Amino acid sequence: MKSLYIDCPNGMSGDMILAAFLDLGVPKEIIEAPLFKIGMKDSFSLTIEETKNYNFRGTKVSVHESEGNPKPRKWLDIQKLINNSLWEEDLRKKVFLVFESLARAEASVHGTDINLVHFHEIGAIDSLVDIIGVCACINYIKPSKIFCGVPPAGSGVVNTEHGLLSVPVPAVIELAKNHNIKLSFDEGNAKGELTTPTGLALMAILADNFTQPESMEIESIGVGLGHRDLDRPNFLRIWKMNYSSNNQLANENSQISLERIITQEAWIDDATPEDVSNLINRLRREGAIEVITQPIQMKKGRTGICIKAIVPPTYANSLMKLWLTHSTSLGIREREEYRWTIQRKDGYCNSIFGKIRVKQALRPNNKETIKPEHDELVRISLESGKSIDEIRQEILSSIGKFIPKEQWRDKD
Repeated sequence: MKSLYIDCPNGMSGDMILAAFLDLGVPKEIIEAPLFKIGMKDSFSLTIEETKNYNFRGTKVSVHESEGNPKPRKWLDIQKLINNSLWEEDLRKKVFLVFESLARAEASVHGTDINLVHFHEIGAIDSLVDIIGVCACINYIKPSKIFCGVPPAGSGVVNTEHGLLSVPVPAVIELAKNHNIKLSFDEGNAKGELTTPTGLALMAILADNFTQPESMEIESIGVGLGHRDLDRPNFLRIWKMNYSSNNQLANENSQISLERIITQEAWIDDATPEDVSNLINRLRREGAIEVITQPIQMKKGRTGICIKAIVPPTYANSLMKLWLTHSTSLGIREREEYRWTIQRKDGYCNSIFGKIRVKQALRPNNKETIKPEHDELVRISLESGKSIDEIRQEILSSIGKFIPKEQWRDKD
């Protein structure tokens, strides 16, 4: 699968991303065409040069404004510009979402209505060129997936339209919060503003993951050089690659899905059986896929219990708080894992015991299997006095046509 990895060890800005795409081989016309379509042909010009930074080659792009003294644009002005464009719908949607994310961040930072937000740096010609140009590059390459490294936050101060601001600037922090993006505060990072609002907004909307791909076969690399002088090479790289992962098997076989899950775990030696039972029931009731326990030997020879919960990622934070509120544990361990699942659906079948609830599964060899629900086996056992194993055998030998009550699904 053709994919992209945005490698940004020294930060990201709109012009660096745009320059990297040009270095990757995207024609200049791809960037200019959508801008010309909204009447900006005489508003700017591009200077593209192959140069070096700390003796490393790359491409640097500069946007030259021709508007003279352009007025700051409101979010409403930019909306009209986008909505009245003659672009393809997919490009219009990308550009709109990037600008909207910036407008929301600015509105929150300044405490104003989103429609009244004045874009200063962001509404300038160079930012319009960067955002529209980068989105056009993505549409030109059409990657199946976009990865992005963890952006460095930077440090110090930067001079803006609002005066000196501490780094990372408020809009960057707001974007990171709104899109749940981790910023790197590593002491080894370069000083100054490394990640700009425009650069982060582009990746917040366009990137699928802020992580490195599992494995890759690099096809080509585009290097975009920044305009600031750092104490190290100032570049951003875009790797065009053939990406492969465990998901490939899932793509090749529609009956199999790969799902990301979270495992949360605690070892407890100071809770009563009733407390443990209450915790397990609450975890299941509040969204855990499954909860298991096993006895363990803990420090000082005390017998304890290991409790593990398999959790959907969207429930991880709320269940973490539940653990720490409704158990005696002072902390929990958490790790990200993956699980393979096959399609299944609930339904009914007629048998010698009448209508019973069953689950149908679709195996990778396209074979459909049926399994009676355990609660049904227990019910029939209590009613008939027969063993569960005996009942299971009789049901499977007399079972009728499966009657589904839902469509195929691949998650519990």
